[in-house]
Amino acid sequence: MRKNGTNRKLFSQLERANVESAAPLAVRMRPRKLDEFVGQKHLLGPDKLLSRMLEADKLTSLIFYGPPGVGKTSLATVIANYTKAKFHYLNAPAASVSDIREIITDAGDRLAASRARTVLFIDDIHRFNRAQQDVLLDDVESGVLILIGATTENPYFAINSPLISRSTVFHFEPLSQEDVLPLLRTAISDVERGLGKFNIEADEKALAFLASLCDGDARKALTALEVGVLSQAARKPEGIIKFNLEIAKESIQQKAIDYDRTGDTHYDLASALQKSMRGSDPDATVYWLARMIAGGEDTRFIARRIAVCAAEDVGNADPMATVLAAAALQISEFVGLPEAQLALAQAALYVACAPKSNAAASAIWKATADVKSQPTKPVPKHLKDSHYPAAKQLGYGAEYKYPHNYKDGFVPQQYFPAAMEQKYYEPKETGYEKNIRHYLQKLQTLIENSKAVEKDTQ
Repeated sequence: MRKNGTNRKLFSQLERANVESAAPLAVRMRPRKLDEFVGQKHLLGPDKLLSRMLEADKLTSLIFYGPPGVGKTSLATVIANYTKAKFHYLNAPAASVSDIREIITDAGDRLAASRARTVLFIDDIHRFNRAQQDVLLDDVESGVLILIGATTENPYFAINSPLISRSTVFHFEPLSQEDVLPLLRTAISDVERGLGKFNIEADEKALAFLASLCDGDARKALTALEVGVLSQAARKPEGIIKFNLEIAKESIQQKAIDYDRTGDTHYDLASALQKSMRGSDPDATVYWLARMIAGGEDTRFIARRIAVCAAEDVGNADPMATVLAAAALQISEFVGLPEAQLALAQAALYVACAPKSNAAASAIWKATADVKSQPTKPVPKHLKDSHYPAAKQLGYGAEYKYPHNYKDGFVPQQYFPAAMEQKYYEPKETGYEKNIRHYLQKLQTLIENSKAVEKDTQ
């Protein structure tokens, strides 16, 4: 099994023990069998698909997708111990096409000679380019190779569609605090692989703090625990090492915000922000806004999301929402962070608390759909531009009625193309839009009355 560029020399038992002892605590504490694995109950619970596949040793190609430190590589290690198949490990950034071809050739020979299967685990498979991924296709499809790929990126975007169609995708969730706490306790007591050789007194509040602040990343929690213990061990070789809340806070330092401005987190948080504004929940709105700002999101992107929501979901129910959103965009670009968060919060909260109407958005969506699906129709003559000399000779604008010459600044006339009538904008009885609705109803009455008068005079 090849790991992370380690050469293929066969270590003696002592040499292997020395190499493994140098590994970080998070690596040493990886589960060796299924009952040591924690979390992911939706995948590995009783009678779940993945559990049944492991118990029967009937693996098909798999894609493990989820954030860092939730058990993707650990589960691959468990599979390596479970399966009777030959198990190979590759780390995508360090691997080449020749590495893949060598394993494929070996897998084909083994299958032909003894019907034995080969499992190839590729960590960070999203780091393979399209050509490297394509090398796997034929042999994965034919069953020569069983692929297990692990990725932190959305596989439906990061991995070739043909490879996805030949695999079963399992989505790993962040670990809960209840999942991480037993790992920390085991690491403290385990003499062989953990920190059990030290005399540690661990405060449960300190362990709970790590389990909470790690955001479901077991590797982050175990690393902080190791730092906290080893930083004291040199000064207290024989004494008691106290791992309390203060040490825990020092060990994990500032909380790392999980945020990838090109990945799922970016779009998921933007979606949550916009849906919270649309749903009129100011508290959720400001929380998702804070998540985006703390994660280092571009303030212009945030301001655009607020502006879109103001126009789409508030619209004419409160026109000031769009004005504030535009102002927030200008202010955030002018002053920058951290002050920009104030203008962004003001605009986002205003949009969240404003009355909602998507009537304006629905109107343009419907009209655009008609423009794209129906024959193009000419502009009526009386509406055409008449500001150039030849226009009068063509009769352009001759019969146009200037509304301001009439009472209330309105006169009925045809504005649609000939033989076309359609209702696109239907204001709601919400906020300021109810005033627009009542005004349009008044104009419709005037139009109906004018039609009645015109009919009587005929």
